[in-house]
Amino acid sequence: MSISLQKGQKISLSKESSGLSKITVGLGWDEPTITEKGSGLFAKKKVIPIDIDCDASALLLKNGKLSGKDDIVYYVNLDHESGSVNHLGDNLTGAGDGDDEQIVVDLQKVPAEYDRIVFVVNIYRAKDKNQHFGMINNAFIRIVDNSTNSEICKYDLSEDYTGMTAMIFGEIYKNGGEWKFNAIGQGTTDDNINEVAQRYQ
Repeated sequence: MSISLQKGQKISLSKESSGLSKITVGLGWDEPTITEKGSGLFAKKKVIPIDIDCDASALLLKNGKLSGKDDIVYYVNLDHESGSVNHLGDNLTGAGDGDDEQIVVDLQKVPAEYDRIVFVVNIYRAKDKNQHFGMINNAFIRIVDNSTNSEICKYDLSEDYTGMTAMIFGEIYKNGGEWKFNAIGQGTTDDNINEVAQRYQ
């Protein structure tokens, strides 16, 4: 049974799912909408979606630090050179139910020098388009055990993130031989993944 997490809560993925080896990190959000009144007495209102292009990324850290751009897995660099982290592709709108972007992590393949993987989402050209996470609904991050296709945990980012153009959703990290997950939910005003990455250098 999936565990619903609160901001700042940590759990052991290894204890929740014995023999855990490969996970899918699902990140999701719903596109905002505006409602337009129709013309005429009996005209129906129209709900029009607003396209917001959110980009999910994974930052692989050594001792909590990012060594270089090759350790950022995102829509330009879909696969980490170790083969341990794979991004399944870019979603340009946030339309539809379920995960909008997925990142697969093979925990057994993660090289020993990496102790932490941070999952972030930024809005593409947010400042140019005057867009922010306060416009986005139902943002979440969830962890799925690939061997059973069962959800281990989910964290719904329910705060008001008005003005935030990037979000640090959460992270997995090694501690005492276990893989753990930390629900972070921290908004930033970074304009792109390079600016977010500078926080970890």
